[in-house]
Amino acid sequence: MAEYLYIHIPYCIRKCVYCDFLSLPFDDQAARRYVESLCRELEIRRDEAGELRTIYIGGGTPTLLPEDCLKMLFRCLSRNFNFSPEIEISVEANPGTVNASKTENLLSLGINRMSVGIQSFHDEELKTLGRIHTADEALEAIDLLKKAGMKNFSIDLMYGIPGQTMETWKKTLSQATSLLPAHISSYELTPEEGTPLSRFIGEDAIRMPEEGLILEMYNYAIDFLKSKGYEHYEISNFALPGARCIHNLNYWDRGDYIGAGAGAHSFIQGVRSRNADHVSMYIDSLTNDIIPEAGTTRISTEEALKEFIFLGLRKTEGIVLTEAEKMRPDIIGACAELIDSGHLAVKGDHLRITRKGLPLSNMVIVRLFERLGL
Repeated sequence: MAEYLYIHIPYCIRKCVYCDFLSLPFDDQAARRYVESLCRELEIRRDEAGELRTIYIGGGTPTLLPEDCLKMLFRCLSRNFNFSPEIEISVEANPGTVNASKTENLLSLGINRMSVGIQSFHDEELKTLGRIHTADEALEAIDLLKKAGMKNFSIDLMYGIPGQTMETWKKTLSQATSLLPAHISSYELTPEEGTPLSRFIGEDAIRMPEEGLILEMYNYAIDFLKSKGYEHYEISNFALPGARCIHNLNYWDRGDYIGAGAGAHSFIQGVRSRNADHVSMYIDSLTNDIIPEAGTTRISTEEALKEFIFLGLRKTEGIVLTEAEKMRPDIIGACAELIDSGHLAVKGDHLRITRKGLPLSNMVIVRLFERLGL
């Protein structure tokens, strides 16, 4: 039974230019109807869950929900699910939607981890990204969290932003670590197809930084964050000792999880499924006690191996060789060329991507798939 639960809240004040996740402009009445439907889905699916080790509430911007909606959601969770005594309950937050009252309410509900989407501490870069907050508002939001007693918080940052320089990136990282977050996520800005950002680039309205600069930014972040005591435990994620994100580690380990909400994905006993991403359809279906699934797929043995390699090699400690060899006894032979080139390495019972291979991880994994005939 699944011990990990993801809940999707699809509302934002304004969609960022790079975002390709399911999100809609916030509307109070629509959000209330959505949370009522979400609670009905959770009631229907409670028998799929064991004792929950994590709950992750993402979006969208979950902190946009009115306080009574959040209370309704948590009443539903406590009625229908058993929680581990050490459960990790995370919620994503936008600095522009955090205030003292809401912060205190979140903690009173049992939320013990927050992921704050700051992205940059430079206003021009935030403007380019279409963020609704300023650098000062980001600092104020973190100060509110700390004053309320939230110690386990994560900061999301971005590099490769149009107009960003090594100097501004260094200052962002320095500012971030001065706030003493338990966890930092550092993502390369990627112009996903269909987003306003991809259109702006196609029209040559803005230019992305050169690949060499992006690589320099990534390598600098690894070295700088290590010097500040952060463990680089996944391609884009860094944590102080003991503060790794348990929920996300389950994804990379291919563990079972339930996804609730419009557009949410689940993975249970080798079957991946997803809910319809049309919010009105989601609400209407659950009014009739029907979860609107958009599709299910039983993962084949070959797909399971590909996922095991692709997701497992995201972790800097890599994949367990004995587990890999159960699926493909020839895996070490297939890796020989990449090991010789210094992109992969064997350390103990783990196969991992090296520091040389990390910036080229997608290429490394594609080459490995080719050698395995996948």
